[in-house]
Amino acid sequence: MSLRISRGPPAFHTVNSRKPLVINLALQGGGAHGAFTWGVLDALLEDGRLAFEGVSGTSAGAMNAVVMAQGLLAGGRDGARAALEKFWTALAGTMPLSATVASADGQNVSLAPAFKSMLRWANYFAPDRLNPFDLNPLRDLVTEQIDFARLRAESPLKLFVAATNANSGKLRLFRSAELSADAVLASACLPTVHRAVEIDGEPYWDGGYAANPAVFPLFYECTSRDILLVLLSPLKHKETPHTLQDIRERVLEFAFTATFLREMRMFAHFRDYVSKSPMPIGRFERRIVRTNFHVVDAQEFLGELTAETKLAVSLQFFTTLRDRGREQARAWLDEHLASVGRRSSVEISELFY
Repeated sequence: MSLRISRGPPAFHTVNSRKPLVINLALQGGGAHGAFTWGVLDALLEDGRLAFEGVSGTSAGAMNAVVMAQGLLAGGRDGARAALEKFWTALAGTMPLSATVASADGQNVSLAPAFKSMLRWANYFAPDRLNPFDLNPLRDLVTEQIDFARLRAESPLKLFVAATNANSGKLRLFRSAELSADAVLASACLPTVHRAVEIDGEPYWDGGYAANPAVFPLFYECTSRDILLVLLSPLKHKETPHTLQDIRERVLEFAFTATFLREMRMFAHFRDYVSKSPMPIGRFERRIVRTNFHVVDAQEFLGELTAETKLAVSLQFFTTLRDRGREQARAWLDEHLASVGRRSSVEISELFY
């Protein structure tokens, strides 16, 4: 049985339907750790039992979302897989000496001394002094691989790319029809390394400060009732930081996840509130109750890595993360695919309260 809507893909299918089950994706940012998400997407595309309606992404999540959309547009699922591999392989070539991977599983990752030195200087100099020509290898990479004009006109996905207004702190969502290289670069603009990206006269920084990622557009603007969260930041750390550097890194991480955690807590609160109401529920309440949440996270692997590895550019490191992402996605498919269209596979009140 399937429900047909005049605009957008079917809201749901049964698991036994011949057509793919339609879900939305929320892709968290995390710099180089975004290669884990590459692996998740690669496995989902390869499997073929899921289709995607909306994708919301921030920073590396936005890069993955836009590259996947470009690949789907050019060559379907195989095209999307090839596009993601091409992007991450090319990214590794932009700074080949920025990271060293000493162990096969990627657990022992260190930044090259020259790259560490540059990051230290970033604590003392503004981007216009540290990087006076505003060099950003990502710009060339993105403009070379993404046909933004065609993507704006024909995107096969509803895309939501998050950036933060540097003057107000407000979230700016760039939807499919508004996408540009600047929008994607704004979503990944670390203010200590790059100048704010100006769009329509407004300056923007990394979207993680305002949404990492934004979940609400998937709820309000998509018909599919299933949302798969691909999380790179641990929901809980094993140890309390004690050194000044560790404390700074933890504070920065919280800055990038606070809005997302608050948004998910609100969803959890609404669901619990509505489920306990003795009164008839309206359209909004029905939508809240019927929305299914799912999670693929990198806690087990990325939770053991230091924050600086988010800046580690190494093909070996990327492929290690990709392989871990593929493993996690396949495990999720094996255990939870039957839940899609029927129920949540995680209890968000337990995760986010």
